[in-house]
Amino acid sequence: MESTTNSHEEQRWEVKLEIFEGPMDLLLHLIRKNEVDIFDIPIATITEQYLQYLDLMKALNINLAGEFFVMASTLIHIKSKMLLPQSEDDQEDPRTEITRPLLEYMHLKEAAKELSSRELLDRDVFKRPPMTDIISEIDKKEPLIEVNIFQLIDAFREVIERRLPGAEIRYQVEKWSVRDSMKLIINRLSPRKKLLFTQLFEKKRTISELVITFLALLELVRFGLIRIYQREPEADILIETSPVDDDPISIIDRLMGEQEQYN
Repeated sequence: MESTTNSHEEQRWEVKLEIFEGPMDLLLHLIRKNEVDIFDIPIATITEQYLQYLDLMKALNINLAGEFFVMASTLIHIKSKMLLPQSEDDQEDPRTEITRPLLEYMHLKEAAKELSSRELLDRDVFKRPPMTDIISEIDKKEPLIEVNIFQLIDAFREVIERRLPGAEIRYQVEKWSVRDSMKLIINRLSPRKKLLFTQLFEKKRTISELVITFLALLELVRFGLIRIYQREPEADILIETSPVDDDPISIIDRLMGEQEQYN
């Protein structure tokens, strides 16, 4: 991140975003993206790509939990062990150190998803049918695929490559804030309107504008004010507002204000 000036007026615009998914999610994303077998992970390739994601998230001023760096050390350690000559006593594949916890994490995620589905089903059994204006007819017919933060990072990187080829992705302090951009996005998304992910960046001309818009999008997801999904794998990423009890703009001001008090 570029250093801020000593001016208090400019420093107050700086934001440090929290990531809402963990290192296991990133590893699973890379395994799926590379279409590799979890029992035969190309550790050198996955380690290199994992470190690239960490560099990019740091460049975007995303606050990474210590677990991300622990995982990076683990991957580098496994990679180094695989480069050493294996003796007859070395029966276990060094990659087992990561394969086992990955499998356990996958099972936990599936169990949590199953439990969540059952809770929703039990709740809806005793609930009146929803109003037709809450969910569009197309949403009732088609299953939706939630998009994770790493898919968003991939999509954002593609936007940058198309709009500003060769540009360095980085966060820098600007005289307009993530909060302002969050409000602009919400104002573009009326309760019944959907936007393509790429449409958010159509009128942005500089790398700073693109980055701030992307960070605002991540904050809106974290606050539960928007939902991001696909109709099917590899389809366009869609964005729409989530139903909330209060005015979204008021929620943004309240939550961002609370967050700034702790920074």
